[in-house]
Amino acid sequence: MPLSTIDWLVIIGYFAFSVGIGLYFRKRATASTEDYFIGGRKVTWWLAGTSMVATTFAADTPLAVTGMVADYGIAGNWLWWNMLMSGMLTVFFYARLWRRAGVLTDVEFAEIRYSGRPAAFLRGFRALYLGLPINCIVMGWVNLAMVKILMTIFGITKVQALLLVLGLMLITAAVSALSGLWGVLVMDLFQFTLIMGMMIILAFFAVSAAGGMDALILKLQALDAAKAAADGGRGSILSFIPDIGSAWMPILTFVVYLAVNWWATWYPGAEPGGGGYIAQRILSAKDEKHSLLATLWFNIAHYAVRPWPWILVALCSIVFYPTLADKESGFIMVIMDPEVFPTALRGLIIAAFAAAYMSTITTQLNWGASYLVNDFYRRFLVRSRNERHYVKVSQIATIIIMLASCLVTYCQDSISGAWKFLIAVSAGTGSVFLLRWFWWRINAWSEVSAMLASFSVSILLQFYFRLDSDNPIQFAWTVIITVLCSTIIWILTTFLTAPEKEAILVSFYRRVRPGASFWGPIVGKAPDVPTRSNSACNLLDWFCGCVLVYLALFGVGKIIFGQWLTGLVFLILASIAGVIIYWDLNRRGWKTVFE
Repeated sequence: MPLSTIDWLVIIGYFAFSVGIGLYFRKRATASTEDYFIGGRKVTWWLAGTSMVATTFAADTPLAVTGMVADYGIAGNWLWWNMLMSGMLTVFFYARLWRRAGVLTDVEFAEIRYSGRPAAFLRGFRALYLGLPINCIVMGWVNLAMVKILMTIFGITKVQALLLVLGLMLITAAVSALSGLWGVLVMDLFQFTLIMGMMIILAFFAVSAAGGMDALILKLQALDAAKAAADGGRGSILSFIPDIGSAWMPILTFVVYLAVNWWATWYPGAEPGGGGYIAQRILSAKDEKHSLLATLWFNIAHYAVRPWPWILVALCSIVFYPTLADKESGFIMVIMDPEVFPTALRGLIIAAFAAAYMSTITTQLNWGASYLVNDFYRRFLVRSRNERHYVKVSQIATIIIMLASCLVTYCQDSISGAWKFLIAVSAGTGSVFLLRWFWWRINAWSEVSAMLASFSVSILLQFYFRLDSDNPIQFAWTVIITVLCSTIIWILTTFLTAPEKEAILVSFYRRVRPGASFWGPIVGKAPDVPTRSNSACNLLDWFCGCVLVYLALFGVGKIIFGQWLTGLVFLILASIAGVIIYWDLNRRGWKTVFE
C-alpha cells in the first residue's frame, strides 16, 4: 500500500518527537539507577497508571483479540478479562506493600523476604529467567505483531518486515536507553492518547462499512447459525459469557478462567500480587496513596475503557473476511481496505501502531535491563562501581535484550498462541506469590519449587502428552493439572525445609507491615508494629472494584449493541460500586488505610 508524502511526514514527525523526548529526559534519567529505573520515586498516580495501560496496549493486543474473537466469540476475551480479579487484589492488598518494601525491582524482593544462598539464588535466577527468555518471548510476540502489520500493509516477506522492525527497535531502544523511566512515562502518556483516538476512529469506520450496528449484528447472527449447523454447537459469537455447550467456548475453559487462572498463573502485567513492570510503576510512585490510585486507574482503563474498539473491529473483520486463514491479520485487513478505512488517515494509523509498539517495547527494555543490571550484574558480578557505570551498563543491556528479542520473533507464528503458552508454563506459581507477603512460613525454596514444578509439569503435558494450548479444553486441563501439581509440591517443600531466619522475618515484618494474622511467632518480636487488620475492608473494596469494572465493561457493550436499558442498569450499578470504594477509603482515612 503506497503512502503519500503527508503520510510519511506524519510518521517521521512522530519518530522525531519520540527521540526528542528521549533527549529531553536524558540528564534527569542518568543521574542514578534509581532515577533511570523508577523515576526517583517521584511519579504521580495518573502518570504511573496511564503508563501501565499504555504498556499493556501493544501492537499485538488488537491482533490477538481479533484472533480470540474469531475463534471463541466475544467471550474468548475471558482469557485476559479474568485477570482483573488478580489486578484488583494488587490494588487493595499489595500496592501499598510494594511501595513500603522500597526495592528497586520486584526481583530484589527475594533478599528482603528471604535469607542466605537460597535467597541469592532466587534473585539471580529470576533476574536472568525473567529478564532474558521470558522478556524476549513477550517482546517477540509484540515484534511479531508489527511484522504482520508491515507484511500486510507493504506486501513484503517476513524477513523484510523483521528488518524494518529491527530499525524501529533501534529507535525505541535509543529512546529507552537515553531517557530511562521518565522518558518512557511521558511517551506512554502521549502514545496512549494517540492509540486510543485512532482505535475509536477505526471502529467507527469499520462498523459504518458493515452497514451500521444493526446490520453487523444480523450478519454475525447468520455466522452463529452457520456454525451451529456445521458442528451442532450452541451459543453466540456476541455472548459476553458463554452458554453451556457453546460452540464458541467450552464451559470447562470458562470455569478455569474464573476459578483458577486469575490467582494461580503468572502473566506479565497481571502477576498475582503484582510484579514486573506493574511493580516497577508502583515503586516509582510518590507514596502509598499514589501507588494504590495508579493501579486502580490502570485496572479501570485496561479492562473497561480499551477493549470495545478492538472487539468491534474484530467482529467486522470476521464479517468482511470470513475465509481469512490468519484471523489475527483481519484487524490489519480492515485498515488496508479503502472501502472501510479512509486512505487519508493511513499515516496516523501507522503512527498509532508504532506508538502502541513503542509504548510496550520501551518498558520491556527498561524493565528487563533493570533485572540484568540491578539484580544480576550489580549483585553478583561488579558491586562497587559508581552510579554512572551502572547506568552505562543498563544502556548496553537494553541493546542486548533488543537483539535477542528479534531472534525470538523469527521463530514465532501466533500471538495468542504465545500468550497461552506463557500462561500454561507459569500456572501454579500464583498462590505462593500471593501468600509470601502474609504467611511467615513460606521460604525461598517455596518459590523455587513452585517455579520449577510449574514449568516442568506444563512442558511435560504440552510436549510429551501433547496437550495443545490452542485447544481450549486441553488448555484448561493443562492449567488444572499444572496448578494442582505445583501447589502440592511447593507446600510440601515449605514444610520439609527450615523457615527463614527470625531476624530476616522480623526485619521484613517491620518494613512492610503486612498484618499480624498469619505471622504467628514474628508478631511478638515486633510489638512496635500496628496489628490492626484491614483485610475485611480491603476484601470489600476488591469485590466492589471487580463489580465496578466488569459492569462498566458489559454496560458499555450492551449500549453499543443497542440494549440501552440493560446497559444503563449495569453502569448505574458500576457507579454504586465505585461510590462504595470511595466511601470506604475516605471513611478509614488515607493514613489508616496504609497501616
